[in-house]
Amino acid sequence: MRLRYLSYALSAATLCATCANAVSASDLSQLTAHQAAAKIRSGEISSTELTQALIDSAKQQAYLNAFITLDEQAAMNAARIADDARAAGNEIGPLHGVPLVVKDNIHVAGLPNTAGTPALKNFIPATNAPVIDRLAAAGAIILGKTNMHELAFGITSDNAAFGAVGNPYAPDHSAGGSSGGSGSAIAARMAPAGLGTDTGGSVRIPAALNGIYSLRPSMGRYPSGGTTPISHTRDTAGPMARSIEDLILLDGVISGENKALSAASLKGLRIGLPRAYFYHGLDVSLAEVMEASIEKLESAGVKFVSIDMPGVSELNAKIGMPIALYESVEDLSVYLEEHNTGTDFKSLAAATSSPDVAGLFAALSVVDNDKDGIPDARIPESVYRDAIDTHRPALQKLFSDWYSDNKLDAMWVPTTTIPAQPTKQLAQHALVNGKEAATFPTYIQNTGPDSNAGYPAINIPVGLSNNGLPVGAMLAGPNNSDRKLLSIALSIEELFGALPAPK
Repeated sequence: MRLRYLSYALSAATLCATCANAVSASDLSQLTAHQAAAKIRSGEISSTELTQALIDSAKQQAYLNAFITLDEQAAMNAARIADDARAAGNEIGPLHGVPLVVKDNIHVAGLPNTAGTPALKNFIPATNAPVIDRLAAAGAIILGKTNMHELAFGITSDNAAFGAVGNPYAPDHSAGGSSGGSGSAIAARMAPAGLGTDTGGSVRIPAALNGIYSLRPSMGRYPSGGTTPISHTRDTAGPMARSIEDLILLDGVISGENKALSAASLKGLRIGLPRAYFYHGLDVSLAEVMEASIEKLESAGVKFVSIDMPGVSELNAKIGMPIALYESVEDLSVYLEEHNTGTDFKSLAAATSSPDVAGLFAALSVVDNDKDGIPDARIPESVYRDAIDTHRPALQKLFSDWYSDNKLDAMWVPTTTIPAQPTKQLAQHALVNGKEAATFPTYIQNTGPDSNAGYPAINIPVGLSNNGLPVGAMLAGPNNSDRKLLSIALSIEELFGALPAPK
């Protein structure tokens, strides 16, 4: 079995077809995870029909290339089992019969875990990642594994081996990354919700570009393991969905902190606007949407506090890549051996196919034997230790002091400084107000600092640019303020409403 969805004997039964047939396939694909779970629980719809509707949606939009593996047969079998269990009166979980998508670097037993790279295309884990076990115990069905930037080392999801992921709002534009497949699939109504991973912005960037919600949780909030790594210091799974209610649902299942959560009052909230760094270099159209979002929140009673964060840029530069480039060699090497993947780091690097990733991994695998046996491109240990022992704690203190000294509940910044751009163009550069800029640092400018500090942040869609592309704002907060941020986000979602669905 690919997932142990249920551990009890099930009777053969079918759900009332009259009730289920009253909901069209297009209506089914529009349901959020919370709505779908409630309708399955009440008998208004069946898991079988919902799963089939989502599979049909995925096939109809195959041009978006959101999936590496669409597990059609196993998902339908699991849906029938879920329906039989409900009909038999067995106890069901909060995600009973709800299909979700999972980024293809998170282990799902019995499914390939390619991590978007050719060397791992035949690697099939025997066990689930702990985060998947928790979703499965709640009754979730895994619809398939989604496409991604190769080895999660990038933010465009332009994958040479498995194809580029398309943005549902403009298929020739980037879906962001590295969790681009999950972002695209959820926005395109192929699934109500799912999982990505976030090292420096990889659930928030695709959520922003695809017009959905996502949460990067505080480091350590979710169980680790069973995921193709970049950095044990920075990697975390993160939920992605079309509603805050669904983020709360998934976060509660994964974290175990699943008490009811009510919407926070916006009146009197103190939210920081650190303009000097986080609002620097914004696309003009995106900046207009962000300023409109600030005005709307102010009208709802939010008190914005414009205070700079001096030093954040310098500290961030000394943490992000030094940690990632140092830890990736060791973490990946250990992972490849421990999980019996059939390859090692050097072979993995040799097979890497996306140009931006291949060049990096080629350098990381080259050792000059007359030196010290350390790959030429690997960060020196002294630089790494400074990043871990000095600069990261300093960044955490900077954030902590900034929140506490100014009595802030959260901060509000653009998730990305530019909207989605044509995928082919991004291989060379991004365009910021007509001027060329390096793609990776441009997109990751605002998501990197919170990641490096290990602090939580939520992407919230707040509007469309003047050419109809989603714009996301990031609601970020102090360490372990995840539930408070979700509560605030509930009220913000109600204020802004949903973006128009992709056409």
